[in-house]
Parts: sequence; structure tokens; C-alpha cells
Amino acid sequence: MAALAASLACLGSAFAEEAFVTNQLSDDMMVVDLATARSVATIPIGGKPAGVAVSADGRFAYVTSPDAKAVTVVDAATRQVAGRIEVGGGPLGIAVAPDGKTVYVADWYAAAVRVIDAATRSVTASIAVGASPSGLAVTPDGKLLLSADRDDDSVSVVDTATRQRKATIKVGTRPFGVTIDAEGKRAYTANVGSDDVSVIDIAAGQAIGRVPVGMRPYAVAMAQGRGFVTDQYGGTVSVFDLATLKPIKRINVGDYPEGINATADGKRIIVANWESNTLHIIDAAELKVVGEVKVGDGPRAFGAFLRRTE
Repeated sequence: MAALAASLACLGSAFAEEAFVTNQLSDDMMVVDLATARSVATIPIGGKPAGVAVSADGRFAYVTSPDAKAVTVVDAATRQVAGRIEVGGGPLGIAVAPDGKTVYVADWYAAAVRVIDAATRSVTASIAVGASPSGLAVTPDGKLLLSADRDDDSVSVVDTATRQRKATIKVGTRPFGVTIDAEGKRAYTANVGSDDVSVIDIAAGQAIGRVPVGMRPYAVAMAQGRGFVTDQYGGTVSVFDLATLKPIKRINVGDYPEGINATADGKRIIVANWESNTLHIIDAAELKVVGEVKVGDGPRAFGAFLRRTE
């Protein structure tokens, strides 16, 4: 581990970040320093934590606990629980508005997204979406919220100002994770049932392509002109070209990979492996695994789980 940490530290700014990993089976969240590839904190959460979203300013991590019907607010700097918000239903996917003022929570059972005021830590509204909403993502300008509605095979597009669904976009079978690119132009859904990724033109409000990937894709990350997709049943990360939508490679990772994010500089891809209880670190340029970190039991890390530390 010491040799690994030293080699990772040499990678420089790629690892001025931490991973906030929800461990569903050990009922906690582990904070991993990516510069040293070591755990720096374990925070008790409870309620089988699954979804996680770190605010853009890095101050808070918001964690969904489906069994507790709650969202836990974690102070990212002190590693302490700062509050809990009762949301009811089955909270799963979660996203924070770019300005940090609003948190959106997908209620799996209610076909709705709960709206939380971050300042008061209270639910202020509920937005009707499709059946079994899972992944959520907000455009960089904060104007639109996308919800992957798994059992409707569609994505809901919500106007965040009016808090109304303005469009429904048909995608592949059983979309789970949804990710929006840095320009806010395209979104990508991991379709668990059809083993592919749907590519959405957000302005046009329609799917414009499909990319075949591995078995039971869970979520998508993007870096260096490529898409990276966790294939739960394949134990791989599928890589495709964002311009041509052509598959490039599959990278072997741990067992049952789920959560996936790119570091802010786009140099590394971080993958949480549910059955291996590990994080794998992938070099986004060379498309190979360059590190592994042991975490808690049943890591899901579903959402934006990375935090910049400088």
C-alpha cells in the first residue's frame, strides 16, 4: 500500500480530491484521500446508505438512506454528521444544484423528486416524475433537472424554476444512472435492461444515439473525450468515444462495479465495486487500472461522490 500511495502521490493534482463512499452493508460512509489511497474517516450513517452528492463548494456531502427514509447531511471538512432530513418513501438518487442552495432526492416508490432547501434542511416541494426514479443530474446552469425513471424507460426533464416536468425523453430499457456533460449539452443514461447507454441531446429533448456496453450498466462518467460505464454483471468498465459513440475497450475492475466518477482534471476514473469492497482507480488516458483501495462493506457511491480539497 505504501508503494501504491507513493506512486499515486507522484501523479500530482490529479489527486487533490477525496472520495465519499457510501457503504450500504456496513451502514457508513468512508472518506478516501485519493492522494495517498488511504481511508481518512469512517462516518456512521445508518439506513443502508446508497446515494451521495457532494456540493460543488465541497462543504457538504448529502447521503440517501432508503431504509431510514432520510437524507443525512455530512460536514465534509469535519467528517461529522451535521443533520438528518426526513424525506419519506424510498430515497435513492440525489443531486445538488450548482449553487448549493437546493438538493434533489429521487423517491423510488413515489414517482417523485423531493426538493430540499439546503439552508433550512427541510423538504419544500415534490415534483412528479416517472416510475421508479433513480439517478438525478442537474445542468451546469442549474436550470434543468434530469431524472432517470427506471420503470418508465424514460428521462424526465424538470424546469427547476417552476418545479414542473417539461418533457419526457424515451431511452433504453430501465435507465438507472444519468450524467450530464460539462457543457450541459448532452446527457447519458446507463440502461440496466438493454445493456447500453442512451445519448440525449438536452436542448432537442430527444435521444440521439445508443452505445452497446457490458452487462447491467449502472452509471456513466466522462473524461478525455470518452465515456466510462460500470458494468455490474461484467465486472468491467466499458469505454466509448463521446464523438463517434463507438466502443473502445472494456477494463477489468472489481466485482459488481457501481458508482463511477471522473476526477476534476479528467485524469482518473474512480469506481466503487459492490462485491469486492474496493475502489479502483483508472488512468483515463491509458485506460488501465493504476490503483485499488479497500473500503467498507457494499460500496455503492451512487452519485457525485468526489470532493476537491484544493
